[in-house]
Order: sequence, then structure tokens, then C-alpha cells
Amino acid sequence: MLILFTFNDYVMNSNFSLLFYLKKPKNYTAGPVPIYLRITVDGKRAEISAGRECDPLRWNSKASRLIGTKEEVKSLNALLDNLQSKVYDAHRRLSEQRETITALDIKDVFTGSGEKNRMLMETFSDHNRKIAALVGKEFAKGTLQRYETSFRHTREFLRYRYGVSDIDIKKIDHCFIEDYDFYLRTVCNCLNNSAVKYVKNFKKIIRICMANGWIVMNPFSNYKGRVKTVDRICLTAEEIQRITEKKFATDRLEHVRDVFLFCCYTGLAYADVKKLKACDVSKGIDGELWIFTYRQKTETRSAVPLLPAAVELIEKYANDPVCLSRNIPLPVPSNQKMNDYLKEIAAVCGINKMLTSHIARHTFATTITLTNGVPIETVSKMLGHSSLKQTQHYAKIIDSKVSSDMLTLREKLSR
Repeated sequence: MLILFTFNDYVMNSNFSLLFYLKKPKNYTAGPVPIYLRITVDGKRAEISAGRECDPLRWNSKASRLIGTKEEVKSLNALLDNLQSKVYDAHRRLSEQRETITALDIKDVFTGSGEKNRMLMETFSDHNRKIAALVGKEFAKGTLQRYETSFRHTREFLRYRYGVSDIDIKKIDHCFIEDYDFYLRTVCNCLNNSAVKYVKNFKKIIRICMANGWIVMNPFSNYKGRVKTVDRICLTAEEIQRITEKKFATDRLEHVRDVFLFCCYTGLAYADVKKLKACDVSKGIDGELWIFTYRQKTETRSAVPLLPAAVELIEKYANDPVCLSRNIPLPVPSNQKMNDYLKEIAAVCGINKMLTSHIARHTFATTITLTNGVPIETVSKMLGHSSLKQTQHYAKIIDSKVSSDMLTLREKLSR
């Protein structure tokens, strides 16, 4: 007893057929016979047991199903329908991933014996290794650090929520994402923007899994994480003047003050002023001194005309032994020391703001340029941004600029 049901599907230039049949054992005389499923692709076969038996007298060879209306008959026929559907699904999934398919491939996917369990942290770790290998080529060091931090948060979440060190990626669903977001905000005490960014890093790993066909449904399809606009601190012109005129008792504070002011007048981030070389300062199209460099974070070109205050700072250290030996325009300390000393500077200058090296960049965008009428497009170019949207995060128009613009408008209207 052999052919009872076939189905041909020509996909990817292959002849795929599915066949249910009753397989009689040797020395068969009477009684129920095992039901088997045969998969054939281009003439080559693979067989799977349906795990059920049937009396040959109750089998309809044309319909490839049991005859009868009893509940047990309906249940077995439904099982065969389900098996048939799963084989078609296995064939479809393989067709989307491969150019050639064998009957054994379909059987392996159907039974799960040929599938490797893809683990989340293993995939995450592999991603980070690739990022590390491309640091300095395609990615900045800060990008790697961000993903390593996200990796640690994810690992600790698995231990906290599930008591495991890794998890099959197929178990990641919408509930997992929501729980992870909640964990970041509560246990890790992350603010909204930090939590959203960590989840965004995690989302990249999920995109990799989906691109490889390891996950079918997107667990992020209903997740809504939005970054909130944050007011960025910047110094006023009066505060800049106060820092400039302050006399410090130690060279370390004076050096940090000068580097900070240089960033205020150029818009350079700490990483960019740290790697700045003397050769990066040269005459521009107008015959004046410019800085020509590439931002470490984005590798975009940044060209900044030097204001007189910035030129004075470079000239101040023109004969400094450390600067001469290292071919640098300014003695820039480590970022940790820079931020520690800036707290001292803020205290002695009577400035009630948490000074960091990045506040200088905000100050350049707001107090030095936009407040003085420099168009935002020009500011964006000097900051090395790839879009105006990035610049708008820094460019908070302060009240004095609004007042000045409205005064000009009043004068025009009165005339």
C-alpha cells in the first residue's frame, strides 16, 4: 500500500512532493499499520513517522485520510492536516533562505534535529567581537563601549529575571522587551533616554537574528521607546568671562581652564581636542587660521575658523615643552582629570553648574555662535554634524537672543 496523496510545488527550480502512506512491517498479517510521511525533492526522499497507526480497511486512499465521523477519526485526520501544514511551512522557510533545498533539509527543519539553538548572549558577544575588530576603521571606541555596557545590562537582566546566563533567541517576545525596559528603569535606575538607548542597542542584535532567519516575528513591533528632549547646560558670556579672568594657583587648573575655553571657542568635543595635532591648525580660504580635522565619533569632516580668543590660547602654548615634544597645540589631560578639575574651577569661580568637557561644545553652539547671529547651518558644519537635527539638540536659543530678535522686529514695525 503506497501512494495515497501527493502534492507538487515547483519552487526554486525543484520538484517538491508530499506523500502520506501506510507502511506495512515485515511479516505483516493483520491489524493497524503505521502512517508515514514521505518528502520528495527532485527524486530524492526523506521519510518521517506520523506517530500514529491506522487499520488499512478504514483508510481512504483517494482522500489520504481515515474514513468515518467518530471523534477519534476526526482527531487523527486533524493531526495529519497539521503535519502537512508544518512540512509546507518548513519548505517555505527554507525557500526564503536558500537557493537549493533537499528532502533531508526539510525533514531536519520539520523535526528540529538540524536546527542549532541560537542563543542571545552568544550572538551579542559575536557582534561585539566584530565591532571591536573594526574600532578605528568603521567604528569609534565609544561605540564599542556602548555595546559592551548594553551587553552587561542584558546579561544581568537574564540572571535577575530568568535565573540563566543565556536564552534561546526564539523565546524573546514583546513581554521580554517590556520587562527589559522596566528592568533598566528600575533596577539599573536608568533615566528615560539611557533606557531607550540601551534597548536600541539590544534591538540591533534582534535585527541580526531576523536577517538570518533565526526569528520570524519581530518582538519590537509594538514597542514604543521615545527619547525625550533634554535641556543642555551651557555657560553665559558672563560666566565665560569670569573663568577667563580667574587667576589660578596651580598649572593643572590653568591648563584645564585653557583647554575648556578653547573648546568653547571652537566647538571641539573632548575626544577631538585630545587627538588634535599642531598640523591640524593651518590657514584657511580667508588667510586666517582654521582647524581642519575629522570627528572621532562620526568621522565627519570638521572645519572651524579660529576666533581671536582661540588663537591666543594656541600662541600661549607655542613654546610649551610638552606641546612641542608631542606636536600638539594644547596640553590636554585625561577626560577624567579634565572633568574633576572643571568641578574645582566651577567652585572657585562661583559657577553653580556641573561643568564637564562637553558643556564647552554646548556653549560654542549656543552662547558663542547662535546667540551672536551665526546661522544654524554654519554652526552645524563647524560641529561636524551630518544633519541639522543633531545641531538643534545643542542649539538652545537663550532669552537674550529672543529679546534681541524681537527688538529688531519692533523697530522694523515701528518704521
